[in-house]
Amino acid sequence: MEYLKIYFDGGSRGNPGPSAVGIVIYDQDGNLVEEISQFIGHQTNNVAEYQALLKALEAAEKYGADKVILITDSKLVHNQVKKIWKIKDENLLKIYIAITQKLSSYKAVDLRLVPREQNQEADKLVNQALDSQEVTYQGEHQVSFGKVEE
Repeated sequence: MEYLKIYFDGGSRGNPGPSAVGIVIYDQDGNLVEEISQFIGHQTNNVAEYQALLKALEAAEKYGADKVILITDSKLVHNQVKKIWKIKDENLLKIYIAITQKLSSYKAVDLRLVPREQNQEADKLVNQALDSQEVTYQGEHQVSFGKVEE
């Protein structure tokens, strides 16, 4: 396979808060080859965006493409990965290092910043993962529920 086209997004509800990633991978002919919608725990929005790119690259490895087009609506990820902006957060720097190691295996990397409207498929997968998380308490309680006769 010559190249892959990958849309990715990360998001959190609250910052930090419950977070997820959404990834859509197409082959060079425009065929959908994989979708990922994954809850990643309690993170900041920035970490979720970075994790989305890392998980996209991990998923892409099995397809053996020489080149990759990466599409994001995150100005932070785009500008920091391309070294336009400095990375000042230690947690992001660790993920950045893992990302650049994966990117170095490609002959060409085309990282594109697009408006949010052009990344709706990945965004939808983020929201699917977040919506699927039920907040429940599994602990014991000492409440006796029942009917009270009046």
